Amino acid sequence: MTPAAPPTNDDLAQGKAYTGQGVTVYYDARRCVHVANCVRGLPEVFRPKERPWIQAENAGAQAVAAVVRTCPTGALHYVLDSQEAERPQEPTEVRALPDGPLVLRGNLVLDTPAGQVRDVRAALCRCGQSSNKPYCDGTHSKVGWTSSQE
Repeated sequence: MTPAAPPTNDDLAQGKAYTGQGVTVYYDARRCVHVANCVRGLPEVFRPKERPWIQAENAGAQAVAAVVRTCPTGALHYVLDSQEAERPQEPTEVRALPDGPLVLRGNLVLDTPAGQVRDVRAALCRCGQSSNKPYCDGTHSKVGWTSSQE
C-alpha cells in the first residue's frame, strides 16, 4: 500500500486566516478544545481577550510556526510564505489522552461527514458525544465521560 501524499497548503488552510510577517495562521474554532498551548507558548501572539485574538505580526514566522505545531487538535495551522505546507510527523503517532480525545500526529487522511480531510494533527472524539465528529469538541468533560467507560 502506497502512503498518502503529505497534505498541501490548501489542505491545511482551513478556518479564519491571520497574517503576519512571513506566516499566515489559520484557526478553525470548531476544532479548538482550549488546550491553550498557543497562549502559553506565545502570549504576545495568541491573545484570547483581544480582537483579533491572533496577532501573528508580534513574533517571527518560525516562532509562530513552532508554537502552532504544539496545537494537539489541529485547530491551528500555518503556512510560511513561499514554502510548502507544514510537514507531517513521521512516524504517525496515536495517543489516547486520559479521560480525553485520541490525539493523532502524522500524515492523516480522515473520513468526515463532509468527506475526506487531509491533515497533520487531530484530536478525535472517544466519548461518542461530540457535535463535530469525528473531532473532539470537549463534550466528554461536560457529560462526565472517563476513559474507564471504554
